[in-house]
Parts: sequence; C-alpha cells; structure tokens
Amino acid sequence: MVERVVMLGRVRNETGQMAVELAALVPVVIVVSLIVFNLCRFCMLCATFDRTSMDAVVALGTTCGGSGNNIVSVQEVEQAIGRSLGNSRACEVRVAVESASPQAFGSLGLAPSHVRYRCELVYRPWPTALTVAGVSMGTPIALTHERCLVVDRYKSGVVM
Repeated sequence: MVERVVMLGRVRNETGQMAVELAALVPVVIVVSLIVFNLCRFCMLCATFDRTSMDAVVALGTTCGGSGNNIVSVQEVEQAIGRSLGNSRACEVRVAVESASPQAFGSLGLAPSHVRYRCELVYRPWPTALTVAGVSMGTPIALTHERCLVVDRYKSGVVM
C-alpha cells in the first residue's frame, strides 16, 4: 500500500522508509547474533572443559608413578582435554602444575606429594575482525575459564 501525503496541493509518495529502517537495523541484528553465537559456544566449551579437565587430571595426572616428571603428565592432560574439545582453533588449553601449599592442608604440612593442576581454557570469539556498514570491529579480548584440582602424584585417584 502506498501512503500518499497531500501537502500544499502536491502528492508525495512515502515509499522506501521501510528499506531505510531495515538498512539501519540489519547491522545491529548481525552484531547481536554474533554475540549470542559466541556466548553459546563458550558456554558449551566450558561445560565440556569442566567435565573432561577433571577426568583427565585424575586419570593422567596421577600416573607419573613417582618419577617426578610432571612435564609428560601436563602434556598428556593438555592433549586429552584438547581432543575432547575437538581441537578447535578458537580455543586454547593450558595446564600448569604447582606444588600444593602446606597452608591448604592445615598447619601439619602433610602434603609433600600433593600437586595442584591448574587447567585453563582460553576462548577467542569468532570472527576476530568484522566490518559492518563501514565500521571495523575486532575482538581484543579472550574469554578464560579455569579449573583447579589437587591430587596426590603417587596414589592414583586420591583427590583433595
């Protein structure tokens, strides 16, 4: 339907207003949908990471058998978590091992063999650079999610 406005004896067509409104609204819809997509993907990766990181630490982090070689177990844990996440290019897995402090177990200091595995998921949103309607946008941030677990290196399955 064409709406006609009569002004001072002239007839003027008001067509094209919807096209202008749509042109102004489409970039906003695209940006909001990308934000929702990345948020849903990050939540999905975090849920998978929470389950598999603890399982990988308990299964692989306690199997060094007293050799004291934490580097091998860290690499195995990282690879296991990465496989469970589908080796996605958007995320990076970091695992660090540190000695558990005696303060965490009271004043007795009975934890010389307990180590803390700190697993971290770093997610970089997609796309990293986007130009919409002449405006360049980028994602300078990376979202991180961290899980820690204290285990006994020499006794498989002992979790603190």
